[in-house]
Amino acid sequence: MWVSPEDVLLAGALWITERANPYFILQKRKGHGDGGGGLAGLLVGTLDVVLDSSARMAPYRILYQTPDSLVYWIIAHGTSRKEITEHWEWLEHNLLQTLSIFENENDITTFVKGKVQGIIAEYNKNHDVKEDDDTDKFKEASTKFRKLFGMPEEEKLVNYYSCSFWKGKVPRQGWLYLSINHLCFYSYLLGKEAKLVVRWADITQLEKSATLLLPDAIKVSTRMNEHVFSVFLNINETFKLAEQLANIAMRQLLDNKGFEQDRSLPKLKKKSPKKVSALKRDLDARAKSERYRALFRLPKDEKLDGHTDCTLWTPFNKMHILGQMFVSTNYICFTSKEETLCSLIIPLREVTIVEKADSSNVLPSPLSISTKNRMTFLFANLKDRDFLVQRISDFLQQTSSKIHIERELTSSLNSSDDEHGSLFSSSPQHSLSSDGERTCCISMKYFSVFAKAKEFLKEQAWKNHFAEYGQGVCMYRTEKTKELVLKGIPESMRGELWLLFSGTVNEMATHPGYYEDLVEKSMGKYNLATEEIERDLHRSLPEHPAFQNEMGIAALRRVLTAYAFRNPNIGYCQAMNIVTSVLLLYAKEEEAFWLLVALCERMLPDYYNTRVVGALVDQGVFEELAREYIPQLYDCMQDLGVISTISLSWFLTLFLSVMPFESAVVVVDCFFYDGIKVIFQLALSVLHANIHQLLGCKDDGEAMTVLGRTAPSPPIPHLHSLLTDNGEPHPEVDIFKLVRSSYEKFGSIRADVIEQMRFKQRLRVIQTIEDTTKRNVVRTIVTETAFSIDELEELYVLFKAEHLTSCYWGGSSNPTERHDPSLPYLEQYRIDMEQFKGLFNLLFPWANGAHSDPLALRLFRLLDQNGDALINFREFISGLGVLCHGDLTEKLKLLYKMHVIPGECASMQFVNNTLFVHLTVKKLNTPEYRHYLKLWNQETKSKLENTKDLPKLNQSQFIELCKTLYSMFSEDVAEQELYHATATVTSLLLEMGEVGKLFSSSGRKDHNIEGESGPSMCTRDATDPKSSPEAVLDGMFQQRGQGDGFALADIRLEDSSPKDTGISSAMLISDDETKDDTSMSSYSVLSAGSHELDEKLQCEDIADDTVLVRSEDGSSGERSNRPHSSGGPHDRGLPHSTSIDKDWTITFEQFLASVLTEQALVHYFEKPVEVAACITNAKNVQTVGRPLLSTSDYEISLSG
Repeated sequence: MWVSPEDVLLAGALWITERANPYFILQKRKGHGDGGGGLAGLLVGTLDVVLDSSARMAPYRILYQTPDSLVYWIIAHGTSRKEITEHWEWLEHNLLQTLSIFENENDITTFVKGKVQGIIAEYNKNHDVKEDDDTDKFKEASTKFRKLFGMPEEEKLVNYYSCSFWKGKVPRQGWLYLSINHLCFYSYLLGKEAKLVVRWADITQLEKSATLLLPDAIKVSTRMNEHVFSVFLNINETFKLAEQLANIAMRQLLDNKGFEQDRSLPKLKKKSPKKVSALKRDLDARAKSERYRALFRLPKDEKLDGHTDCTLWTPFNKMHILGQMFVSTNYICFTSKEETLCSLIIPLREVTIVEKADSSNVLPSPLSISTKNRMTFLFANLKDRDFLVQRISDFLQQTSSKIHIERELTSSLNSSDDEHGSLFSSSPQHSLSSDGERTCCISMKYFSVFAKAKEFLKEQAWKNHFAEYGQGVCMYRTEKTKELVLKGIPESMRGELWLLFSGTVNEMATHPGYYEDLVEKSMGKYNLATEEIERDLHRSLPEHPAFQNEMGIAALRRVLTAYAFRNPNIGYCQAMNIVTSVLLLYAKEEEAFWLLVALCERMLPDYYNTRVVGALVDQGVFEELAREYIPQLYDCMQDLGVISTISLSWFLTLFLSVMPFESAVVVVDCFFYDGIKVIFQLALSVLHANIHQLLGCKDDGEAMTVLGRTAPSPPIPHLHSLLTDNGEPHPEVDIFKLVRSSYEKFGSIRADVIEQMRFKQRLRVIQTIEDTTKRNVVRTIVTETAFSIDELEELYVLFKAEHLTSCYWGGSSNPTERHDPSLPYLEQYRIDMEQFKGLFNLLFPWANGAHSDPLALRLFRLLDQNGDALINFREFISGLGVLCHGDLTEKLKLLYKMHVIPGECASMQFVNNTLFVHLTVKKLNTPEYRHYLKLWNQETKSKLENTKDLPKLNQSQFIELCKTLYSMFSEDVAEQELYHATATVTSLLLEMGEVGKLFSSSGRKDHNIEGESGPSMCTRDATDPKSSPEAVLDGMFQQRGQGDGFALADIRLEDSSPKDTGISSAMLISDDETKDDTSMSSYSVLSAGSHELDEKLQCEDIADDTVLVRSEDGSSGERSNRPHSSGGPHDRGLPHSTSIDKDWTITFEQFLASVLTEQALVHYFEKPVEVAACITNAKNVQTVGRPLLSTSDYEISLSG
């Protein structure tokens, strides 16, 4: 290919000159091609890989040089001699003579460079090559990656890194390629290649490891192997990128959310020296945005635009605090360098003025931001203030237009449905529980004065805090804010502060009317989620007065149903009702809905899906934390199996189901402020407080009793014990002391460390779920098939991998339709027709290359019992099991049933030069279709199908069965013998069908015959070894047509070609002609031979060729370059029929008996199948979607 001219300093180093003229030189890389170049060639090849030279991708190049200059310019390179020779000849014919006209060497150089760039521009224009952000160096690496590993264009490379791969005890220096769906490694050292391909979806563990020998290494584990990579230039960047890509793969396994590139990133400069791809920049931006959203609790679609160092003036302590400002589409945020000192969130919807203040030595580059609630924030020490102000102004302009639209929407909603809106208008102070009805405990007169006094003091403390630090979303959040939360939020302010600290207030403000609209849409709708909600409504805080009447139950129903309709992937999960009940006690109905959204989608990700993956992940994190912080208790708890038992209920309900109500809401206060780390801290504190008792426990029941007796109680002595136990009072545990203790002992747990642990556990949990699914599927069907458990597991892996490959590189159906984790195990992975074709060619013994698709289509339609165009693993194995382990009768029965299926066959197109043949069989009548389905559905597992119950084959179906038989043998060793045997069986079955027709039509007038019977069509004898099988079949049919009027023309086939054309649409070619032409198959010839036979057919026998041509009005059609006579002794019209002869049929018993008469066919169908070899071959091919060929002594490493 032509390349933009680049200067080359040493033209002769490591290159051999093959052609030269005064201006151009064609060179070949040493070590490439025949001979390999000896030791020098091996060394050059090794250097090319180790040093990332693009020469291995392009071993040929053309250089330009003027006679008196020492500088060379590379203008073209190629991967093959043919490609580079075409460029060389073009230069000699079109450019060489022109260059001799110029006198100035600079003019020659300018002309050549301009000409080459013009060729490149013209090529890009003609081939619609779109510009992208990737640098030329990275594009070369992408091409090399696809070439080395056989990847399609859809597989996008993200980045590549130099490293060593430890193959056994030997390090192999090479390159690690990280693409969207695969981790690949390539090494070439002294003539030996090493390749590795691993799917991200197959990785079970990914971690950085440090040993004395390998201080910085990355270990990648799959179910089968462990791979270690070391000697990275930047191991942290490599590992973070690998983590991201593995996370994307896990997300795809979990809920089918694949990767979609963000096209809105800013463009790179044209001549960027960095080898960074657009995808790598996209993933880096995503990672930064995720950290930004988690830090400030922002909506999940918020994207970080940029950040800069600055200082913030804090009026409460009269200081300039050093920190970072973050700017995104809808927010300006600040956090101090010292983590707990101060943080700030300013939504742009609240901003009124952004202005640059006057600079001074004390306050350089200041920026003032004013908000609607009359707060002013002063930032300083901004590096690029003018650019920052411009960006904020642009975002403000977008925000103001959004606010205008939202106001119009809100006003229209309020005016149209005031009555409905009143359902959601209760104030936070008058939500579901009134001041006197908070809980059963607080309502007792004995404690009412004490509780009210404490509430009053809390309220005063918070009001003083608001006066000093501001109130609302723009308040300064400091260490003092945290102290107040730990002391407890007042009942009257709880709903407001939950909204503020969780970030829910922002989502509510940007989605006015959303909840009301959702409630309206979900009213009266019923599904599985609504049924489960109805079952659990009266189990939600049943002791609380607010949920002992229909008003509270109705509000809970609306919130849960609305969320189920918002997020059908989650729908409803047990424990959501308990959490939502508590939210409704302190917040309005709409606010409770948005708090539930924040919990399920941001703060507790994947907790409430059908497999509670998030809770299982955090359970694993908790076990890791317990091992680290309380190691003396960890081993004991693991032996008892208590951690996994207690943690799931603690995490799913935020302790609401295991603590007294008044204690649990204090935990929820802290959770909304500090996130999931609070739950981990508190769980560790509960274990630590009972460490001595737990160490003395002998079984899990005793340990659970200890933990149950020490559950934190409200700050009222022994109240919970008195109300719940008639025995000894439980020891008093103050929830506030427990929370404070958790911060003192375990407050060092950081959110980013938790996220790192979550990633590790997520790999383990999701792969464990996948393994469990596989085992359950295999256990379900192992008794139904002759495959072993190991074979079934291998086949399931291949079946699942085919689904994943279609997700990666496209398929004919939606991946979400084929993979639904909420379905039963057997139905979770399903494949469509296109995917089945791939597996059919890899695994099924009847697959034979060019003719496999029609057979695969028939088998797929037979296996697809429910008619949804998808088959599950059980259906797949039922078909494969018959072909691999079935006896002769079962195989023939399957073949027979495949052709009984009525309906149109998909149009198959076969190409031989310019010959296109289309075959479409007409659909049978609906009653017959239903009759066959009814027969097949009556089959049971316990009772073998009676062969007499199988429907009979009519003429059309029998013809298709014959075609299938001929096509199945087209690549077999005993091809001719099988053809002759098939011809004999076909002849025998034809005679049986005719005899049966005579019996069935006795006493009835035959009305299917029209026209006169002519002489038989000229054919070869079936025993002639040179005869084509299709000619034999046609001949036998035409012979039957002489005596009783039956003819092949009785089968009416649809044709897309014009009726009035005189050109032949079918022809038969002898074996000699087609021996070297694999594109013309037996199937296509036979299809052509029976095409458009409602018109007259003629046949002439010329030398060794048999040609079948169509004629209208007695005149023969002309076939180009093929001699024929227009008349002859055999030139007679064939009998013509206007409909299918419904009386002609054969039974399965007749078909079976006929096949048994031919030993060649019996041997073919009884031939044993090497299942293990088929599976191994399929794994090798399927690893990257196509076969990989390695010329080295090292086998390609396959993992999964």
